[in-house]
Amino acid sequence: MVGWSFFNRLQFRVALVFVLVSTVPLAIVGSLAVRLAEQAIAAIVNNQLDNLADEKQALLERWIGERKADVGVVAHTVIGESLGPGQIALYLKRVQEKYGVYGRFVVAGPDGRTIYDSLPGAKPDCRDETWFQQAEAEAEGKYLSSVTAAGPEGESVFLVAEAVRHSGGKLQGVVCATVKTAAILTRVLKVALGETGESYLVDREGTFLAHKQPERILRENIARTESFVNISGGERPQPVYTDYRGIAVLGASRPVPGTEWYVVVEQDRDEAFADSDRMARNIRIALVATVLVAIVLSWVSASYVTAPIRALSEAAHALSRGDFEAALAERPGRRSDEIGALEAAFRHMAGQLRHRQSELQHQIGLTEEELHRIEAKLQKTVEAAARSERLAALGRLAAGVAHEIRTPLTSLKLYLQSIQEEVTLSAEQAEDFEVAMRQTRRMEATINHFLDFARPREPSMAELDFARLVDDALVVVEPRANQQEVRVERSVAARLPKVQGDARQLGEAVVNLLVNALEVMPEGGRLTIAVYEDREEPGDRERPWVRIDVGDTGPGIRPADLDRLFEPFFTTKASGSGLGLAIVQGVVEGHGGRVKVHTTPGAGTTFSIYLRGKGTRWPRS
Repeated sequence: MVGWSFFNRLQFRVALVFVLVSTVPLAIVGSLAVRLAEQAIAAIVNNQLDNLADEKQALLERWIGERKADVGVVAHTVIGESLGPGQIALYLKRVQEKYGVYGRFVVAGPDGRTIYDSLPGAKPDCRDETWFQQAEAEAEGKYLSSVTAAGPEGESVFLVAEAVRHSGGKLQGVVCATVKTAAILTRVLKVALGETGESYLVDREGTFLAHKQPERILRENIARTESFVNISGGERPQPVYTDYRGIAVLGASRPVPGTEWYVVVEQDRDEAFADSDRMARNIRIALVATVLVAIVLSWVSASYVTAPIRALSEAAHALSRGDFEAALAERPGRRSDEIGALEAAFRHMAGQLRHRQSELQHQIGLTEEELHRIEAKLQKTVEAAARSERLAALGRLAAGVAHEIRTPLTSLKLYLQSIQEEVTLSAEQAEDFEVAMRQTRRMEATINHFLDFARPREPSMAELDFARLVDDALVVVEPRANQQEVRVERSVAARLPKVQGDARQLGEAVVNLLVNALEVMPEGGRLTIAVYEDREEPGDRERPWVRIDVGDTGPGIRPADLDRLFEPFFTTKASGSGLGLAIVQGVVEGHGGRVKVHTTPGAGTTFSIYLRGKGTRWPRS
């Protein structure tokens, strides 16, 4: 009974959990780590082996291609050019000295008769030689033999032969070269792949053609080994297989194009997986040590975990009774671990419950304040809508009145013009007549402004030329500026973003601003117009903007008038329709732009027109 109660204790259960948590994941992770390490190492080694095999394959293919090309050049030189035996001997001797890989050259005529042989005691007839028969029979006239042993030292060589034919296909002769493999095989056998990495060459029968141990060449065969099964294209069940020595290796092989050779690159499995084997041993040692240490520490840790639980339980009972003071009372031995975090969370919960009512009241106050702000914004929106409606109604009224006045005014204008044509006027009467006509034209211009405001025309969009737009506007106002002794300063930036707009409407808007500026400087001053690239707002980098500034040195605008500045029929001048700035704003906003005003009482005013350019990025200077 006592033993069973021991196993039911929380301390034992916590200790058991600690042991399992500390050892089982380590075993699982260690096993996965070893497996992943083996897979990663196998992938890396196989990749290295594949790269080396590709490199050796390309090297052999290129080298054999060079030999075939050499023999082709020799054949067409000595046979195609009909060189004599003396010339052939001199030419082939130079070829042997230059390349150093040719042991023998034989030149045979079309009938198989030996024309030249670089070795003494040559056979007079080559018709029974395999290279002659194959080169003569092949459509391309080329022949490449297998590797054989030749010479007193049994050096490995192979034969390359090429036939030369007339344009009609008739055989002219055959040239055969004996190629020594020592030079290229030294480069094939050389690999940088650990201490056990090796490269060798075999034929399709599995016979060694090149090996780091010369005694194996042309004497040993690997046809019955897993290495040859891999080479010949058989199924390879595992990335690791047994080689001709009976050793587990990783390897890669490639056929040499144009030959019956296979180049093989291998590395011993033990060397390739040395790091993963060492990791596995270390993981097993660490697992045993961890189990022993975990058994000791888990028991101590279990008692450390269960000790504060009772105190926390008592605090929970106090909270359930509504005794916040007891629940929040400080307790000795406060901890900073997970148990301490649990206690801190409990204390935070109790504090939140105690302050819940005050927090709710605070939230209610914030909600009411937000409602007041929304109500104020809504009131402003309603006022703006009502103002827009009033302006629209005023515009319609202005259009009606303008139409009613325009008809009799036109009749009056025509009547005055007919009087001028039919009656001879004195100088004094002509002056009065001109005053009447000028006032008539002025009323007609005012009516046109009313109509433009009431029914604005659709802009005719085209790419704007800002220099021309400014110059055309200045042509209109410069006579008046000269009359008032106003100095005009013009500035147009050289490189501006492209802007689509109606040049006539925007030109009229600029002229309106220029005329307004001249009207506030009757005694002279400075009128500036500048066009440059700018942002509409600080930090605006979405699209480029073109800014047109029209500034004066007049008395400025009163702050009280700024809010009504663009209202139709609002004016601070003794004469005027009050439509100029309203029309300017309508034209610019019709182009997707903005109009802003900056004024300093007593120092002048600047009106700025912002027009959006093409593109989505701010251009660099």
